[in-house]
Amino acid sequence: MSVREGRYAAIDVGTVTCRMLVADVSASPDGRLAIAPVSKRYAITNLGEGVDVAHALLPGALERVGVVVDSYREELAAWDTPERPLVAVMTIATSAARDADNADAFVAMLAERGLALAVVPGETEAALSFAGASAAFAGERVVVVDVGGGSTEVSCGVAATTAERSRSFDVGCRRVTERFWDGYPPTSEAIERARAWMRPLFEEWFRSTGLGLAGARMVAVAGSATSVVSVRDGIEPYDPERVDGAVVTLGDLAGQTRMLSALTLPELERVRGLDPRRGPVIVAGMVILEEVMRAAGVDCFTVSESDILEGMIMYTVQHAQDNVE
Repeated sequence: MSVREGRYAAIDVGTVTCRMLVADVSASPDGRLAIAPVSKRYAITNLGEGVDVAHALLPGALERVGVVVDSYREELAAWDTPERPLVAVMTIATSAARDADNADAFVAMLAERGLALAVVPGETEAALSFAGASAAFAGERVVVVDVGGGSTEVSCGVAATTAERSRSFDVGCRRVTERFWDGYPPTSEAIERARAWMRPLFEEWFRSTGLGLAGARMVAVAGSATSVVSVRDGIEPYDPERVDGAVVTLGDLAGQTRMLSALTLPELERVRGLDPRRGPVIVAGMVILEEVMRAAGVDCFTVSESDILEGMIMYTVQHAQDNVE
């Protein structure tokens, strides 16, 4: 299958973060895509602030995203050169925009900036995450979990193929924090209420898959999972090469959850290896990861730096075939 090689970009506007990947893509003789990152950017914009209650994207949140997107557009212009022109840019928004009654205003705001924003359904988000995260484990049975701010996507199947089963849960670290936390540190009762709410959702889905997951590798992506490693190993400044491929046991994760859940917000912001801007939602993210692991019956996960951004690049390349000369 022919693909259009060249430079591509992906922008993912999530509930908590806004991220961009610029990559050069080539095809190997066996048809697999080689994605060579040129630039990877990340900013915490908290687009989903208050969405769980208001069902609307707040003006301040839209303004924060706009500032970051403007900086990304400037960088894209610099990477779009005569020698390596940009073939295509894919821009998506996920849970917060799905939940907001004024998502059309957000789409229009980015259109004014020359970006065609797609508010993707949860199933598409899950499929893109599976594609990006599983590529490095070709042939293995994997469970990919992507804990976001407003939702968590879980996909099961053989890596580097299409997921056999996927589900997007309206369970995310910002949503859980805003819905259940009663302060910093949250009380044990608040954490248990959150667990009791999400646990049956995960357990019922894993029972219903009918897939044999014994021996499957769990691959975890996004900020909650990567933060577990950077905090555990005291990685500061953040080093993606030390995080990618790291293995986290359920014991490691549970220990960090207990430790961080006892801290005040100022104390969380001083934890070595933790982005202080992630402090308000990190405990909820770790609780979600714990509950997914227990529901899946796994005792460890492998962290992947490749995630939905790489999946978006793959999708864009595959759908640019019509332009191959």
